[in-house]
Amino acid sequence: MNRRLKGAVGACGIAVALGATVPVAQAQDVQMIANLVYRTGPYAPGGIPVAAGLVDYWTLINERDGGVNGVKIGIEECETGYKTDRGVECYDRTKATAPSIFNPFSTGITYAIIEKATADKIPVLSMGYGRTSAADGRVFPYIFNFPATYWSQATSVISYIGSEMGGMGNLKGKNFAYIYLDHPYGKEPLPFLDIMSEKYGFTYDKYPVPPASMTEQKSIWLQIRKSNPDYAIMWGWGAMNATAIKEAASIRYPMDRFIGNWWSGAEPDVLPAGDGAIGYKSATMTGTGKGYRIYDDLKKYVYDTGKANNLEKVGEVLYNRALTNAAYVVEAMRVAQAKYGNRVLTGEEIRWGLENLDVTPARIEELGMTGLLVPVKVTCANHEGLNPGIKIQQWDGKQWNIIVDFVPALTDIVRPVIEEEAMKYAQENNITLRDCG
Repeated sequence: MNRRLKGAVGACGIAVALGATVPVAQAQDVQMIANLVYRTGPYAPGGIPVAAGLVDYWTLINERDGGVNGVKIGIEECETGYKTDRGVECYDRTKATAPSIFNPFSTGITYAIIEKATADKIPVLSMGYGRTSAADGRVFPYIFNFPATYWSQATSVISYIGSEMGGMGNLKGKNFAYIYLDHPYGKEPLPFLDIMSEKYGFTYDKYPVPPASMTEQKSIWLQIRKSNPDYAIMWGWGAMNATAIKEAASIRYPMDRFIGNWWSGAEPDVLPAGDGAIGYKSATMTGTGKGYRIYDDLKKYVYDTGKANNLEKVGEVLYNRALTNAAYVVEAMRVAQAKYGNRVLTGEEIRWGLENLDVTPARIEELGMTGLLVPVKVTCANHEGLNPGIKIQQWDGKQWNIIVDFVPALTDIVRPVIEEEAMKYAQENNITLRDCG
């Protein structure tokens, strides 16, 4: 008898083969993925399109291709509300039924499950977020944070600002405002901003935004109006972003001198400010809009067949980002299957696939994602990827437009600090470094 697996107790639910009817006896033939989501709470504006993009891409792989080389993908979804403690509960609850890979989409949750995932031999893809020093694969074999870490992103943002000011030498004597969520995520770039400020001679003022009062920022922006910084940089998430952009508009801060990181530049962040958001910039790791071949297949196999997770979010920045996250996961599975066979893979085997991932421009063209997905090459020692950098996008009142296609990270500055911090972690936790040759 064909039966679908029912939802698990509590916040988790199981969807086998993403909507396909699968005999229970064959459930072991489905590659189950734990999907930690936050469709509710103050971070839902970001969490909803992320969850939709992940599910829609994996649905496409099942409906168009019959799975990854014949292996269907299934999801066990668990609601975290972007809360670290609930994220840890979700990890513990889902690891037995979906022990292949975790995509937390939360720096706090990523930090909290590093030791657990390493012990359980389950890889964590914290794509462009999480613990920066985990880029050293010799110390953190199961954590991946390509295509760029927060530290690399910070150097790219400062490099972009330097180019806008006529060169890095012109940063000397300048003052910036750093508005950030007072959370592990928002604090992650602080040590590196200190390094950059000392190296280039600028100063920056810190404006932490408490998670419990993200929409109360008037006092912060009154201080910013008084200090009139040369540039404002934001590391925000959820309701904090839209509030900051509205407040910046209210004090008439020049939007073309206000730049967010790539979690501070999506449609929910700018739309509430109306025309006041025009000119606002942010980093991004993907292309914008729907002008990619992959969308033709999504329309045919997912949208027009009624299998879309949330059609309202299609083409948005965070939806596109989730599509690329899901694509990297599938490509890692393909790499692993080439070594281990076309079957359901263990977490350790998918980890090998991630560590040997080489998504070239030619492969991206085959996927129909040229301009949307960025090339990535991962190694044993470097889980950030060998060519970290960012794109810069700008809001024109109706859509995001890429204005700079690639700003490289200052890896000569970042990588030594990554290794130094990773060594400290290894010493504190009695970890023997892997030999990456």
